Amino acid sequence: MKGAAFLAPIVLLLAGCGNTPVAPSDAPTTLVSTVTARRGALPATLDCYGTVAPAINGTQSLSVAQPGQVTALLVAPGTAVKAGQSLATFMVAPSARSAYEQASSGLAAARKQAATTAQLLSQQLATQDQLTQANKAVSDAQHALAALQAEGAGQAARTLVAPFDGIVTSISVAQGDRLQAGAPIVTVARAGGIVVTVGVDPAVHGRVAVGMPASLKRLSGGQSLAGQVVRADSALNPLTRLIDVDVSFPAGALLPGEAMQVAIETGQVSGWIVPHQSVVTAGGPARLFQVANRQARAIPIRILLASDRGDVVEGALDPGKPLIVSGAYQVSDGDAVRWSN
Repeated sequence: MKGAAFLAPIVLLLAGCGNTPVAPSDAPTTLVSTVTARRGALPATLDCYGTVAPAINGTQSLSVAQPGQVTALLVAPGTAVKAGQSLATFMVAPSARSAYEQASSGLAAARKQAATTAQLLSQQLATQDQLTQANKAVSDAQHALAALQAEGAGQAARTLVAPFDGIVTSISVAQGDRLQAGAPIVTVARAGGIVVTVGVDPAVHGRVAVGMPASLKRLSGGQSLAGQVVRADSALNPLTRLIDVDVSFPAGALLPGEAMQVAIETGQVSGWIVPHQSVVTAGGPARLFQVANRQARAIPIRILLASDRGDVVEGALDPGKPLIVSGAYQVSDGDAVRWSN
C-alpha cells in the first residue's frame, strides 16, 4: 500500500506531460541561407545556335578567265594565308594562247594595212573612206588584244595569289584537273570576314538589330567570347525556316565549321535582382520567401527575366528583410527558420 501511494504522484506527473504545450524555442526549424534583395537591371538575351562560316561579303573565289590545267596546289582548306601568298599554279590551254597570238598578228596586219592606205591616199590612189576603215580595223584589233591580255591569255602560266590576309575555306579542284574558263579554283575568306551565322525564330527577329552585343560559346565548351551582330536578314532561310543573323568575334578566335551557342543582348530588364535558386515555382504561383520574426514569409512575384546571372522579378519585397536562397523549396509560409549568411 505504501508503494502504491508513492507511485501515484509519479503516474499523474507523467500523464500530465502529454498535455504540456511545446515552447516556441523547441519548435522544429529549417536551416536556410539568405541574401539581401536589391534592385537593378540585367540584360535580356536571345539564345540561338549556329556555326562559324565566312560572311557573304567576306570571301573571294579565285579563277582564271582562260581554259587550262591546274598544275600545282600550294595550300589546303583551313590554311591561314597572307596577302600575295601563292595558292596555286595554272597552265593556260594552248588554244587560248593561240587565240592571243592570232589577235596579236591581226593587230600588226591592221596597222600595216592602215599605213599602206595612208600612203596611197597621199598619192591619190585611195579614198579617205578607205583610210577611215583601215584605222577602224586597227582600233578593233587593239581592243581585242587588250581584252585577251586582261584575261591572261598572253601568259602561258599563271600563279594565283591571296588577295588579302585570310583563311582558305575551300579548294574546288584537284591537282591536274583541266578546267573551263572561269571555273572556281580556291576560295579565301578575309581574316575579319568570318562570322557565326545563327538562326533566329521569326517570331522574335524584330528584337534583333545590327550593333547589339552578344556572347558566344562553343558547344564543345570553353570560355565565352564577346561579339556583335553585324547582319540580320529580313527573309527566311529556305532550309532552316529561321532568320539568319551574323555575329562577329575576335579575328582568329574560332575556326570555320565550329558549332556555337550565341546569346544576343536585346535590351535591359529592371526590377528586383534575385538568385535563380531563390525563386519557387512548384506547387503554385511564383514566389519568394523572406525572413520575418524568424519565420519564412511568402512573397508573390512576377518573373520578368530568368538567366544564369540571376532572375529579375516584380513583387512587394522588403529590402530590409533577408531573402531565402538555399532552402527556399523546403519551407512554407510561416515555417520557423534558422539561417546563416
